[in-house]
Amino acid sequence: MDVGRPPEMTRRLTLDSPARAVTRARDFTRQALTEWRWPPRPVDGTSGSELFDDALLLVSEVIANACLHAGGPTSLVLRCTAERLRIEVTDRSPSPPRTGRPADPPRPGGHGLLIVERLGRNWGWKPAVAGPGKCVWVEIGSR
Repeated sequence: MDVGRPPEMTRRLTLDSPARAVTRARDFTRQALTEWRWPPRPVDGTSGSELFDDALLLVSEVIANACLHAGGPTSLVLRCTAERLRIEVTDRSPSPPRTGRPADPPRPGGHGLLIVERLGRNWGWKPAVAGPGKCVWVEIGSR
């Protein structure tokens, strides 16, 4: 055990259908964050409730992107320490996520990765460990 590192708490949700995936993922995340009492007291001037809501929005956006553009999500993994929450969504498509600007900014849709870029401390993607697909991840910090 690394004494210098804070412990990481992890939860995994398997998703086998895009139907209700966003709702299931948000409920799962809400329950995990509540049980973990995350975020702890933030020190950056952001309230804990704002970070909690931002985390739920990030989960919604990444899951919705997997539903709309990647054949549906297969899993959601939450990795939490006192300093950050990492959200990982695995989907069925090996194609990397594409950032871009919506054709008509005032209209709904096309803003998912822009939201991820703005709210997340860091984000990216990597090929899936097993089978086809990829993992899109985003981190949000409490410190």
